[in-house]
Amino acid sequence: MITATRPSCGAPSFFTLLFLTGSLRVASAFYLPGLAPVSFCEQNGKKPPGCRSEIELFVNRLDSVESVLPYEYTAFDFCSVDSENRPSENLGQVLFGERIEPSPYKFTFKEGKQCEPVCTKSYNTYKQEDRAKLDFLKKGMLLNYQHHWIVDNMPVTWCYTVEDGQKYCNPGFPIGCYVTGSGQPKDACVVDPSFNGQDTYYIFNHVNITIYYHKVEAQNEDGEMRLVAAKMEPKSFKNGECSGQPMDLSNKYTGELKIPYTYSVQFIENKDIRWASRWDYILESMPHTNIQWFSIMNSLVIVLFLSGMVAMIMLRTLHKDIARYNQMDSVEDAQEEFGWKLVHGDIFRPPRKGMLLSVFLGSGTQIFIMTFITLFFACLGFLSPANRGALMTCAVVLWVLLGTPAGYVAARLYKSFGGEKWKTNVLLTAFLCPGIVFADFFLMNLILWGEGSSAAMPFGTLVSILALWFCVSVPLTFVGAYFGFKKNGIEHPVRTNQIPRQIPEQSFYTKPLPGIVMGGILPFGCIFIQLFFILNSIWSHQMYYMFGFLFLVFIILVITCSEATILLCYFHLCAEDYHWQWRSFLTSGFTAAYFLVYAIHYFFSKLQITGLASTILYFGYTMIMALIFFLFTGTIGFFACFWFVTKIYSVVKVD
Repeated sequence: MITATRPSCGAPSFFTLLFLTGSLRVASAFYLPGLAPVSFCEQNGKKPPGCRSEIELFVNRLDSVESVLPYEYTAFDFCSVDSENRPSENLGQVLFGERIEPSPYKFTFKEGKQCEPVCTKSYNTYKQEDRAKLDFLKKGMLLNYQHHWIVDNMPVTWCYTVEDGQKYCNPGFPIGCYVTGSGQPKDACVVDPSFNGQDTYYIFNHVNITIYYHKVEAQNEDGEMRLVAAKMEPKSFKNGECSGQPMDLSNKYTGELKIPYTYSVQFIENKDIRWASRWDYILESMPHTNIQWFSIMNSLVIVLFLSGMVAMIMLRTLHKDIARYNQMDSVEDAQEEFGWKLVHGDIFRPPRKGMLLSVFLGSGTQIFIMTFITLFFACLGFLSPANRGALMTCAVVLWVLLGTPAGYVAARLYKSFGGEKWKTNVLLTAFLCPGIVFADFFLMNLILWGEGSSAAMPFGTLVSILALWFCVSVPLTFVGAYFGFKKNGIEHPVRTNQIPRQIPEQSFYTKPLPGIVMGGILPFGCIFIQLFFILNSIWSHQMYYMFGFLFLVFIILVITCSEATILLCYFHLCAEDYHWQWRSFLTSGFTAAYFLVYAIHYFFSKLQITGLASTILYFGYTMIMALIFFLFTGTIGFFACFWFVTKIYSVVKVD
C-alpha cells in the first residue's frame, strides 16, 4: 500500500451539492465534441468497415515533480522503433513539450499475452557511451521521472490504494526507484519489500497491462467494441521470464549488464463504463479533488458576499452624495462643500505617461477577450484533457487574431489622452508586451535546448510563432489602431480646467502606495485556492479539468477587481485626489504582485524541484504569467473606474 496524506473536509452545503450535480450533467452532455470513438473487432471475426483489430500504444514525454525539465521517451534508451513516423502534434502540444511517439508495444484486440519480450538493452560500464546512458537512466529514477503511455487517446493508468483505502489512478508510472545507502526506500520502492538493497536502483522493466472494453449496444451483432479503460502495474524482474529477483542497478556494479523489457496484456469486458465517461475514473481519483470542489465553492460564496457588500455600500453612499449635491441652491453652498465634486474640472485630465498606459490597456484588452473565449470553449468540452494541446493552441490563435481590439483600444485611449504620436503608440502596442514575453520565453527555451529537454521548442516552430506574430497579429494591430485614431476622441461629461487643481495633503490610506497595496488583497482572495490547483497542474503534472469552476472564478475575479477599484477610487476622489487613471490600473493590477509572492511560497513549500536550470525555468515562466495577469487585472480595474467616473459626473449638476 502506498501512503498518501489527504486533508479532511467538512460537510458540503445543500446548494454546493446541487451545483455540483448540475455541473456533472452539463459536463457529461458536452463531452469532447468533435472526436469520434474508435471501434475494435476480433482479428478472426466479422469486421465491419472501419473496425480495427490492432491496438497501438504510444509513448509521451517523461516528466518529474522534482524537475521542470521533461525528456523524450528515447532520451532514456528504452525499447523504441525507428521505422514508423511519429504522430503529428499541434501547436499547444509543442509549447507544452509533449512528444508523442510510436512504441514497440503492439496488441491485437482480445488476444492476451504473457511475458512477451520487447527488447533487451545491453550495457558495458567500461565503455563511456554505455556508462553515460546508465547514469542518465539512474538520474531519471533518482528524480522519479514518470512514463506516460497512451492507448486509443486514453492514458494508461497505474492504480493503487492510498492511505484512506481509496483507489488512486495515476496517468503515469515511474521508470524505477532508488534505495539509499542506509537502506531507506524512496518513492515507488516502498511497494515491494524485495527492493532491499543499499545504494541501489530498481528499474520497472515489465508491465502488466489490462485493457477494458464494452460492446457497442446499437451494433452488437457486428461484434464492435470500444475501449473504456487501460490500466497497468509496473514490475521489476532480473530475468526475461517475468519471475524471480528484481532488476537492480547497483552503483558499485561494473562489467556487462543486460536489462530485458517484457509485458503482459489481458482484455476484460466492462459493462458499467460508457465510452463518453471513460475518463471519469481518472478524474475522480485525482488527489484532493473533493477538497478542491468544496473549497472553491465556499470561497466563491464568501467573495460574492463581500462583493455584494461593497456594491451595496457604494450605491447607498453615492445615492446620498448625489442627492445632497443636487439639492444645493447657491454657489456659496457649493463653495462650502468638499469632496469628489470639487475635482470635476480635473477628473479627466490626461495622465502622466499616457502612452504607456494606453499600450498596457490595449494588451490587457487582448488578453481579457482571449481568456474569456478560451474558458468559454473549455466549459463546453472542446478543450478537455482528452484533446491534447487544444487549450494552448486555442489561446495562442485567439491572441494572434485579437490584435485588432488591442490596437483599437490603445489608439482610442491615447487619442483621448491628447496624444499625437500615433506611430509610436501602435508600434509599442504591437511589440512591447509581446516582445517582453517572447524574450523571456526565448531565454527559457535556450536553457531547455542546452539541457536537451523535450520542452525545447524546435527552431521551425519558433519561426512559425514569429510569423504568426509579425504577419498576422501586427497587421491586425495596425488595422485596429487605424480605426481607433480615425474616430473622434472620447467625449467627457465635464470640461477640464486649464490650470490643475492643487491636491491637499492626503491621509495614510488615501496615499497612492497604501491604496494600491490594499486594492489587490480582495481579488487575490477569490483566486488563491484555484491558483493552487492551477500551479499543481502546471508544475506537479496533474491533470486539470475543472474549467467550469475556473470560468466561475474568472467571472468573480472580474467583479471583485471592478468593485474593489471603484471603492478605492471613490475614497481618493472624496480626498480631492483626481489622479485615478494609473491608480485604478495599478490597484487591481497589484493582484499580480500577490500572485508572484504566492508562486515563490509555492516553490519553496510545495515543490521538490532541484537543480539550477529547473529553478531558473520556474521563475522565468512565473514572470511571464505574472506579467499577463498584471495586464489582465489592471485593465479590468481601469475600465471599471472609467465607467464609474463617467457615470457619477454625468448625473451630477456641475456649475
